[in-house]
Amino acid sequence: MKDEYDFSTAARGKFFRKDAHLVPPVHLEPEVLTYLSDLAETQGTSLSHLVNTLLKEDIERLDAEKQHAPRP
Repeated sequence: MKDEYDFSTAARGKFFRKDAHLVPPVHLEPEVLTYLSDLAETQGTSLSHLVNTLLKEDIERLDAEKQHAPRP
């Protein structure tokens, strides 16, 4: 790194986009990654597609449980 940087010609917010959608990285534990990668390959699909499918199924299950849970 330099000791000093010249920001005199910089423009604040030059790359800011109000409607930008940030996709945060998700880090899987090595054994989970290996298992899911192998499963995705076996199914002939991408790892991203498989993980999204599994998570959507879990979300649906959790929502269904929430709807049928007794209210206090």
